[in-house]
Amino acid sequence: MNIFNSISSFTTTKKTIVTIGTFDGVHIGHKKVLQKLHNLAKEKNAESVLLTFFPHPRMVLQQDLNIKLLNTIEEKKQLISQFELDHLIIHPFDLEFSRLTAEDFVKNVLVNQLNICSIIIGYDHRFGRNRTATIDDLIEFGTKYNFEVEQITAKEIDEIAISSTKIRNALLDGDIETANTYLGYKYTLSGLVIEGKKIGRTINFPTANIKVDEEYKLIPQNGVYIVSVEIDTSTHFGMMNIGNNPTISEGDQNIEVHIFNFSQSIYNTNIRICFIERIRNEEKFASLYELKKQLEKDKIFSLARIKTLQ
Repeated sequence: MNIFNSISSFTTTKKTIVTIGTFDGVHIGHKKVLQKLHNLAKEKNAESVLLTFFPHPRMVLQQDLNIKLLNTIEEKKQLISQFELDHLIIHPFDLEFSRLTAEDFVKNVLVNQLNICSIIIGYDHRFGRNRTATIDDLIEFGTKYNFEVEQITAKEIDEIAISSTKIRNALLDGDIETANTYLGYKYTLSGLVIEGKKIGRTINFPTANIKVDEEYKLIPQNGVYIVSVEIDTSTHFGMMNIGNNPTISEGDQNIEVHIFNFSQSIYNTNIRICFIERIRNEEKFASLYELKKQLEKDKIFSLARIKTLQ
């Protein structure tokens, strides 16, 4: 799959089938659309193109800095690569781009730059300046500029919308099982291992503290989770705490993982964490000794659960 960082850098001599959207999560609802894109491109002997945007349009148009996304750009690239598309375009979304009229977008972007012969789009898709153009307008432009419009059904659109909403809500509620079901894979966080207060090692539960650089990445509800941890090419199991460390001294939110049967130093290493199950709320204990006793129970429970899942 070829990846382009702007529409202007894209070039091809073949006709293309295009779909457009944010595709946040690249979840089971999106999978149907991407499979349709792949199949239609093969059927028409054309190249498949997914056009998406970053930053998220809401961040630009509504200055909604509180919006949290299910994927970082790198995660999205990796997930989309599994669908064997020909091209992925991640175009910078800014105010200038948002002011393109509907016809300018169709003529200059879709027709002249992307060389489309067909577009796959939702029945409720709106585009152009102030999002005033509808799919009926797109069909008219298709007749004028000689391309076909394939509609995603209302049922499929509803599935996508429901999935996205349910995933975000589930993660904010700590309901990992529901989130993973709708995603079709385990929700992940990636980040750099940084130095922490090193209190965990004093009670025989050393942790790797994770710094997630992307502020827009959705962090699940505070609590203790069973996770798998990918370090370079190896995978380990562990348990992770998201929270404010109330037993020690409440502060900013921390993300720290205790990796089972692991003693290597991994400071300044990027690791990837996959959520398996949430096991309890974060709690404030009377002492570090009481915290250690609970962590020992958590570890026994986690190892037993991991056995049943393997």
